[in-house]
Amino acid sequence: MEGGHRLNEANAPERLRARPSRLLNLAAGYAQREVADRLATLDSRKWHYATLAALEEFGPDSQSGLSDRTGIYRSDMVATINDLTARGFVVRAPDPADRRRNAITLTDEGRRHLTRLDVLLADAEAEFLAPLSEGDRAELVRILQLIVGSRS
Repeated sequence: MEGGHRLNEANAPERLRARPSRLLNLAAGYAQREVADRLATLDSRKWHYATLAALEEFGPDSQSGLSDRTGIYRSDMVATINDLTARGFVVRAPDPADRRRNAITLTDEGRRHLTRLDVLLADAEAEFLAPLSEGDRAELVRILQLIVGSRS
């Protein structure tokens, strides 16, 4: 879909069909919708996944640190942490190293939930990337990492 209408790519002008920026935008939209739909089946969102993944990989962190690691705006991070805390996936407690800030820690239930989300995302990506061979998928990831990495 583009602009709210069903897109028939064969009817698009060639100069649109050949624009990498447009194709990346369309592909990103398809991927975001597929991922959001899958995560919603477990009452989760992409920010939940990003936060849980950061905590699992890097350990306890402050809300500010998690915001920096995930790219989630600080105001949105507060709501994300509140959601995850209410569901028992993380614990917010005073940081022993600095009592003025809170440390967010992944719980065992949060770790199990992250594993369930990993499976959902793998399924969504397999469906989204079905037209590509394994080699093409690896090449796509490599190219996207180059593009994203050059802007970091």
